[in-house]
Amino acid sequence: MRTFLATSAVALGLTACAGQTTAPAQPAAPAPAAAAATKTPQCWNGDAGKFMDVGTKTAISGVNVVCEKTSDGKNAQWMGAKH
Repeated sequence: MRTFLATSAVALGLTACAGQTTAPAQPAAPAPAAAAATKTPQCWNGDAGKFMDVGTKTAISGVNVVCEKTSDGKNAQWMGAKH
């Protein structure tokens, strides 16, 4: 009978511990809005190994291109340079 009571007490204790919840995690701090707002679209130049600003004209793999903003204004891509 003693082992039954001891086992019951241990099981009750474990059940009580398992039912507890932990405190919710703190939300991550939001990124500064000023840094995101000032970021301008750029194009990656694999030949030079760096990003280039919108309006930059260069030759990539022998093709004359210019970095232009996409229609949504959020990104940029290389387009064939118009002569």
